[in-house]
Amino acid sequence: MKILVTGGAGFIGSHIVDALIEKGHKVVVLDDLSSGSVKNLPRKIRFIKLDVRSNNLGTLFLEEHFDAVYHLAAQMDVRKSVADPKFDASVNIIGGLNLLECCAKYDVKKVIFASTGGAIYGEQDYFPADEKHPLRPLSPYGVAKLSFEQYLFYYKEIYSIDYISLRFANIYGPRQNPHGEAGVVAIFTTKFLNGEKPVINGDGKQTRDYVYVGDIVDANIRALDYPGTGIFNLGTGIESDVNILFRQIRDLTGSDCEEVHGPAKKGEQLRSVLDNSLAKDVLGWEPKISLKQGLKETVDYFKKQK
Repeated sequence: MKILVTGGAGFIGSHIVDALIEKGHKVVVLDDLSSGSVKNLPRKIRFIKLDVRSNNLGTLFLEEHFDAVYHLAAQMDVRKSVADPKFDASVNIIGGLNLLECCAKYDVKKVIFASTGGAIYGEQDYFPADEKHPLRPLSPYGVAKLSFEQYLFYYKEIYSIDYISLRFANIYGPRQNPHGEAGVVAIFTTKFLNGEKPVINGDGKQTRDYVYVGDIVDANIRALDYPGTGIFNLGTGIESDVNILFRQIRDLTGSDCEEVHGPAKKGEQLRSVLDNSLAKDVLGWEPKISLKQGLKETVDYFKKQK
């Protein structure tokens, strides 16, 4: 198949690109490099530096005749979405619609979308949350992701474009960007290796569901092979708080840094964990890498980069 990967130079996207190439697919990567890097990509890959909102997107579709699209390009900073909802919507909704219009016009058969679990469900009523949990996004980022899922349903009904929406938990692993607000594993690891002190927001008891990037790639490949449409949580079903994460990464890096706590971030979810039963039953997917093993592989990667 010929496949377009938007955001393919980023942390998760580049790993998916590697897996698709290994499977024998022809891959084109589109990325504006706002957070991704061409260093993450194989040398001979066809790479297009382009914003997903660009009017030139249709020309690319006309030239390439894509069979499927992985859509990972996004404004992915929750706090930035709160500060500038209009910009978030311009990328995550308008940019996504630009992509779907091209898919409809040029007969793309399938779209696989990188959605979000925690940001769509909001504060959970029960733990872990399954796909039937009430949808109460507490940020413009979550609103935009949910809106795009609804647009996918519309384009499926009107243009017969199959879609798979994968609601990610908190992804970590090699190539994660340690700069900015996102990616606590990468941030903590980099600071420890540089002899700096990471700051834990609040009391550190807020929990997340941490999934290794290799497991996420496996689910994305299975989604391409799945002959249908659906929405699936991708999580481990296991909660880990920030204090535990801090201590495990500190031990792996050999740091002797004491815990430093700062102010809690306003609006931050207290608990987030996803039920993966549907993905297991339908896609045959379940995470294989434990947090302990995944953190070790991640720290080893950053040590080599350093």
